[in-house]
Amino acid sequence: MTLTHGPESPRAGRALSVNLGKAVATDHTSAPGGRTGIDKYAVNSLTVRPPGPKESGQGSGVVGDHIGDQRFHGGDNKAVYLFAREELDWWEVESGRPLRSGIFGENVTTVDLDVDDLVVGSRVAVGDPASPRAVLTVAGPRIPCRTFAGHLGERQWIRRFTARGLTGAYCSVEVSGEIHTGDALTVVDVPGHGITVPQLFRALTGDLELVEQVIRSGALVGPELAQLAESFERRTGRTPA
Repeated sequence: MTLTHGPESPRAGRALSVNLGKAVATDHTSAPGGRTGIDKYAVNSLTVRPPGPKESGQGSGVVGDHIGDQRFHGGDNKAVYLFAREELDWWEVESGRPLRSGIFGENVTTVDLDVDDLVVGSRVAVGDPASPRAVLTVAGPRIPCRTFAGHLGERQWIRRFTARGLTGAYCSVEVSGEIHTGDALTVVDVPGHGITVPQLFRALTGDLELVEQVIRSGALVGPELAQLAESFERRTGRTPA
């Protein structure tokens, strides 16, 4: 498969670490059985594929990666989670503690790729962009939950993570394949609507002006768009312009 892109040089980073989470018991989840796979550890490679619908599918888009609560996690639009090593480094300073790659629950810890500047719907080619190992499509932000907060044990974590607003990016799997440690990650075919992952995060967490921008942009489709529009109408009493 050959991917095409515009006249600008594509942005590229690499997979510094690829990570899997096994099921472990926790007191910080409402998942059946009280188990989570949020704490992920480095492996040599990941196999990725579309997992299907959130509640009835295979959970994670990464083979062997545990999803504890499929009501809220996993599924086609949350198949593979990318988080920047540079952002983990920022949180190391802010929290005063070491944070290894994978500790935020990310499947791929990136380097030299501005994950939090990615436009929703952008495609990310893994490996050689002319013949990629796999292709991911940027789907949206991570919304922090109590499992995440309990796992890290940081005070007021949800508030702090939300205020920072740089959540990393969930991706769907457009082309199944493998992601190896060190693989190039090249951004191609960026949509023209311009809605970035942080902007969508702010819309989903209460910025009503951005909600209207997101709805007008076409960055969301299907049930997620309908849910966002319904929430806007319920909170404002009017239909998004």
